[in-house]
Amino acid sequence: QVQLVESGGGLVQPGGSLTLSCAASGRTFSTYAMGWFRQDPGQERMFVARISRNGDTTYYADSVKGRFTISRAPSKNAVSLQMNSLKPEDTAVYYCAAGNVVSPYLSTKSAGYHSWGQGTQVTVSS
Repeated sequence: QVQLVESGGGLVQPGGSLTLSCAASGRTFSTYAMGWFRQDPGQERMFVARISRNGDTTYYADSVKGRFTISRAPSKNAVSLQMNSLKPEDTAVYYCAAGNVVSPYLSTKSAGYHSWGQGTQVTVSS
């Protein structure tokens, strides 16, 4: 298992940018695929983006494609989510996740991940 801590959330105006960071503890960080999900109150946790173990493959939800970028910094045991052109509908609690998932399909599902951070709130509002 790995412990994950997100940071970087906050309030931003529509059209603005935020960068979320996820710090991972443990020496096995490089063995995990990493994902970002988001959740509105009372709603299902939804896939946002994921990156493969070695960082060579990324995949995004259609709703964020072209606006969000996921990356990982192995030397820092960290993964980031750069969010540009934010919209009010991007408002949610964002979660970082780690897993041994390989299947592209399963990597877009919560069940593909075994470790989760506590979440960070992102609010897009004028």
